[in-house]
Amino acid sequence: MPPKNKAAKNNIQDDSVSQQQVCYEGELLVRMLKSIQRGIESARVLAGNSLPEKVWLKQQFAIGVNEVTRVLERMALITDEGFSTAQSPCVRLQAILLAGDCNPKWLTKHLPMLAKSRKVPLIIVRDDKKGSLRLGELVKLKTAVAIGVKARGGDINQVMEGILDGDELNQGAVLQLQ
Repeated sequence: MPPKNKAAKNNIQDDSVSQQQVCYEGELLVRMLKSIQRGIESARVLAGNSLPEKVWLKQQFAIGVNEVTRVLERMALITDEGFSTAQSPCVRLQAILLAGDCNPKWLTKHLPMLAKSRKVPLIIVRDDKKGSLRLGELVKLKTAVAIGVKARGGDINQVMEGILDGDELNQGAVLQLQ
């Protein structure tokens, strides 16, 4: 049996997955997280204070690797032709925020392929071993390795749409001028 070339195999997998992955770090990461935080705050104000904050956050986000995986698995597979393989689920994810500092890596190894099969964009947060701390701040926890943004049509989804379209960079420049 010929020896396996692990590097070649990893490159093939990385190329197929990288089409839907975006990596944020540095100043771009700070801007993205601030815009998401503003979206969360404005959506919370519009929703009123009828629910406790933790319950409200759970309605807006799938928090943690297990919950993100569970929601993704319940979502229908989308084929290359755009056809769905099942009925539409109760909850759909608009995007996934994934900390780049997860250790051990195998905890999140399945998420890129699962997200790709459901056509959900994956945003990787890298910040010198602090990505999970940054994500945790968004949802009022100490750390969060993965956060799925539920597609509910609110302010948070509008902010995420801007980030996915790349408009959030322009928005940050406009905010600094004002």
